[in-house]
Formats: sequence, structure tokens, C-alpha cells
Amino acid sequence: MHDVWSCVVIYGRGMPEIEVELTGGGVNRVVRVGATVRRPVHRWSPAVRVLLGQLRASGVLEAPAWHGVDQRGRDVFDHLPGEVGNYPLSEQVRSETALVSAAQLLRRMHDASVPVVGMPDLPWHVSPIDPVEVICHGDFAQYNCVFTEGRATGVIDFDMAGPGPRRWDIAYALYRFAPLTHPDNTDGFGDAAEQARRAWLFLYAYGCTVREGREALAAVGPRLQYLVDFMRASADAGDANFARHIEEGHADLYLRDIAYVEGRKF
Repeated sequence: MHDVWSCVVIYGRGMPEIEVELTGGGVNRVVRVGATVRRPVHRWSPAVRVLLGQLRASGVLEAPAWHGVDQRGRDVFDHLPGEVGNYPLSEQVRSETALVSAAQLLRRMHDASVPVVGMPDLPWHVSPIDPVEVICHGDFAQYNCVFTEGRATGVIDFDMAGPGPRRWDIAYALYRFAPLTHPDNTDGFGDAAEQARRAWLFLYAYGCTVREGREALAAVGPRLQYLVDFMRASADAGDANFARHIEEGHADLYLRDIAYVEGRKF
């Protein structure tokens, strides 16, 4: 969510605030007001607030702080300065520095999230994935990271967060950062050898052993299939955003990438 495409003025208490809509989210309408970002409140928002509080308390300051709810009933978070990795990816976001720093940030987030795993009755958006080890971000990709001078300096959009194994998050990050996509995918780059090199660079930067790395790579296909199934179920339940994504061919793209990944040994 980086490029600005509209501005409106909203009135609450005190002076009028300039509300700037941010693009790139795809599902939620997200706006910037001064040094803050406003996002819709959902059923799972209380769980996200707990997670962000834990991350910040543990020193993961790349995660935004939550500042309550505004007059329109929206969550208020820090605005994180920098470049959000929207497509088409810039050279900065495609760099090895971006990849390594993102892997290191994901590891710190996972480690810091462990105390939240044991908290009962948190209303996550997604069901837990066994074996539960950490709280996964659920959508850790360039478009949900903020980059400054080639380094990942922020992470946003925790709507898909939930309990699960580390490899569940790592698998999706590998898919996006290596990226482990079919050669015809215009968002991809590099041949299979380069994809494998970048994938293992990410895994080692995260701190995976060889065995853990292989498990994460083996999870890429099932992780993408889970996403396809989630999109279809959400669309069937009346979610217009996911129905639009399917109509635009996103599910078909993931299915093609599943076949590509599972047909190779990275």
C-alpha cells in the first residue's frame, strides 16, 4: 500500500483530518491520517492487537503499534515509513539484502510470538494449523513488508495471522521472495537454479537447519493449496473480494505454481 490515488477530508473531534487512501491492499480499504494508518475492525482484530502488543514488547519495533479505535470505529496503527513491496517489484525489493533482512525479521517475529500461542480464546481469522509452534503472520510477502535502503524495516497487515508451525509461514515467504513461481508468471524472476539459490539463502538467513529447510520447501505446495481452498470457501460464503480474485485468475495462477514447485527439487 504505497501509491496514493485519492484524498478526502473527514471531520471528527477538533481539526479536520486529511484522509489519504492507500493502494495495494486488495481486500480492505486502508487510509493514512497523518502518522497513522486506519483499517477496518474485524472479528479477529482483538487477536491481532494482542499479537502486535507482544511483538512490540519483545523489541520487534518493525511491527506497528496499535493506538485504539477512531471515531469511525477503525483500528489506528502506526504508519511505517518506507517502500511497500507492491508489484511490479522494484530493484530494492528484489535485492538479496531485502530477502535476507526479511527472513531475519520473520524469525524475530516468530520467536517473539511464542507467548501468545498459549493464550486461550483469541479470535483468529484462520483456524490453527498443527503442529502449533508460533503465531504465523499468514501473508508474509513483499507487499506486506516495508523496505528502506534495501532492508526490510517494517511488516504490516496481520489479518491472516494465526497459530501454526514456522514452516507454514516460511513456505509462503519462499514462494514470494525466491520466488518459487512458474516461469510464465510475470511477477517472478530467475530460472530454477536462481530460485533455489534464493530460497536457500532465505532459509539460512532465517536460521533453518537443512532438514527444516527441506520441510519448509515441501510445505510450499500444501500452503498454496490451502490458500486456494480458503479463497474458494470465502467466495462461496459471499466474500466479494475473494470472488473477484478468483475471477481475475489468482486461484488458477496458484494452482499452476503448485504444479511447477512440486515438479522440481529446489
